[in-house]
Amino acid sequence: MAEITVTVLDPSGLHARPAARFVQVASRFVSTVRIRQGTREVDAKSLIAVLGLAIRAGSQIVLVTTGPDADEALDALVGELSPFITR
Repeated sequence: MAEITVTVLDPSGLHARPAARFVQVASRFVSTVRIRQGTREVDAKSLIAVLGLAIRAGSQIVLVTTGPDADEALDALVGELSPFITR
């Protein structure tokens, strides 16, 4: 299992376009990919679930990957979100 906590910087939060790109990247991996915000945790391979978190600017989220390619998945996801987040 690998995880990282990041803060969303984009003034629009994690809106539809970056969320869709994030889900596409997450779906390339065998590992389970989840996003946790507060007490809620969702499947990051589901666009509806990710958008349902309504992640706003300034929100802290935790990206969690579990499986055989967990580290690679986490690196790719952080890279995909890099314009929108800070560690």
